[in-house]
Amino acid sequence: MLHRRDAMLRLGSAACGALTLPQLMAAEQSKAAAAKRSAKSSIFLFAWGGQPQQDMWDVKPDAPDGIRSPFLPIQTPVPGMLLGDQLPQVARQADKLSIIRSLTHHTTDHQTSVYHTLTGRVMTPPRIFPANARTRNDFPSIGSMFSYLGEQSLVPASFSIPRAVAHDGLFYAGTHAGFLGSMHDPIELGQVFNHVQVGPRTDPPTIPLTLPDEISIARLQARRGLRDLLDAEDRAVQQSSGTKAFDSAYETAYRMLHSPTVKDALNLELESPGTRNRYGRNEYGESFLTARRLVEAGVRLVTVNWMFITPAAKVYNVWDAHGGLNDLEHGRTGYGMLKANYCLPAFDQAFSALLEDLSQRGLLDETLVACAGEFGRTPKINGNNGRDHWPFCYSAVLAGGGIQGGSIYGASDNQAAYVKDNAVTPGDYLATICQACGLDPAREIHDLESRPFKICDGEPISAILG
Repeated sequence: MLHRRDAMLRLGSAACGALTLPQLMAAEQSKAAAAKRSAKSSIFLFAWGGQPQQDMWDVKPDAPDGIRSPFLPIQTPVPGMLLGDQLPQVARQADKLSIIRSLTHHTTDHQTSVYHTLTGRVMTPPRIFPANARTRNDFPSIGSMFSYLGEQSLVPASFSIPRAVAHDGLFYAGTHAGFLGSMHDPIELGQVFNHVQVGPRTDPPTIPLTLPDEISIARLQARRGLRDLLDAEDRAVQQSSGTKAFDSAYETAYRMLHSPTVKDALNLELESPGTRNRYGRNEYGESFLTARRLVEAGVRLVTVNWMFITPAAKVYNVWDAHGGLNDLEHGRTGYGMLKANYCLPAFDQAFSALLEDLSQRGLLDETLVACAGEFGRTPKINGNNGRDHWPFCYSAVLAGGGIQGGSIYGASDNQAAYVKDNAVTPGDYLATICQACGLDPAREIHDLESRPFKICDGEPISAILG
């Protein structure tokens, strides 16, 4: 595979007989024409903390008291697919969803489960905070898989918004490219300790409207080199009798350089007020909308990390709804957290808006939308009226990108506690995302000790792939 930076280096040697830009563009066009994939891009919604399957995706109305959700089940357009009543807008989009109700692993702590979810690999040996800081010995994240497996492009392959999974100054293992190297790291926007508001507001959007300085230098400076090469080629063409022989690849290069950039995609002021209101004037809605704009700009995978930061700059993974977080508004009980505007109301609005928007724009078939946390929640409701960590059986969602909408894969028992049919590992889930986007999850990679591995330790769920 020719990575974008490798391409820049080769182009920089054009005078020495390396590939010319038109040749490179022609090769890319040939690859694109030959590639057969259902999805061009993916949006990965990471619900850090773990969404409660019993209250959202796998409600059990016949479960006993103390296990049954206080939320009522509601019907969807899909017969037999019930959702929790806090998701009325998502329920109307259920025909677009494939709900996987049989995800499972065996780790109950956040750190190792985040790593497993974002890399598809079990963390061996387990590393718990603060030992779980990311290093170059780690396996690559899903965004870095897309960068490594995908075709070279002038647009960065992967973004992580509005900020990476981190707290107390530590970035979690599994959130960057690990041993694949910094060239495959996702671009990360925003500071970890920004103050976040989740209600209506009049201040500027929380998503940065400019790329960080280091990104401008490290990744966008290459475009200046390309422009200079184009200018040199253009001057040579003007003196050549073969001007008409240049094909559309040359013109494509010009269009790529002069088309709206990633910077424009980050500018939500370019969206209509109605669209912004539909997603929600809060960081979650703006992040989902930004993700849609980034994939439109050609980014292959955008990870949206769901978190909440208090005015005191304390980071909360608010889907971790045990309850008892007295310094967090509505956080005195687990269900108080779920019903607060940093959980279910914002999710219902933003997720339904994303599905609706992609569909109306004709983008859903070519954009795979994934939603998962690092685990689910316990069947039993605890003393703080919340649920605790539970990795043994939980749910995740896929939509668009050739996935069979209106479907359910796998099954849990009558308490959503253990897998009944068709167990799915985090590696299987990520392999399905890769496969749906035309990327080979069995592609061989080598770690820093040159040991061979599959880039994703799982098997695609063929039953839900279109």
